[in-house]
Amino acid sequence: MSMRITFDLSESDLTHFKQVMTKASSAMKTLSPETILSQAKSVLKDVDESETPDFISERIGKLGTLISMLEDKGWDLEEPERGRVLSALAYFADPEDLIPDNIPGLGYLDDAIMIELICRQLKHEIEAYNDFCVYRSAEATRRGEEVDTMDKADWAHGRRKELHSRMRRRRRSSRGSRSSSRSGGSVAGFSLFR
Repeated sequence: MSMRITFDLSESDLTHFKQVMTKASSAMKTLSPETILSQAKSVLKDVDESETPDFISERIGKLGTLISMLEDKGWDLEEPERGRVLSALAYFADPEDLIPDNIPGLGYLDDAIMIELICRQLKHEIEAYNDFCVYRSAEATRRGEEVDTMDKADWAHGRRKELHSRMRRRRRSSRGSRSSSRSGGSVAGFSLFR
């Protein structure tokens, strides 16, 4: 049996998390992207290996998506989005937490809250990356290849073909609806291209 519990963050709570993120973003300037990624991976690994409650580990697991967004050569995230994701991950490179991570059961609660806030801020980036992964996987399956062997050119070619096909389907569909909507002297079915 599971139970849903919700809570509200007050304006001062949100201000606190914003200040913490601002501090982490400033610290990011002194850290290499490799160090930030390494620290985020370390947090992810520590949570996986600990007896952290499911509601916390589920949220911390979203770090994996953020890390992948930066490391996935096929995705090749560009600025300014790359900087936004690195800035978000920089929070996990700071050893000072509101709740120390070594407290059993709740040590990662503040991290889970921060991840939830980060994912809301990076919603569009995460959705686009997830769509990309689904498409790339489907394209690899269609081609009978492994996802890891496909490069960006393969993905772009496949995506272009998909969009061309969609364009043609929509054009055919629009022709059918125009011919059924013709009346008297109407120009509803007018087209320069037959």
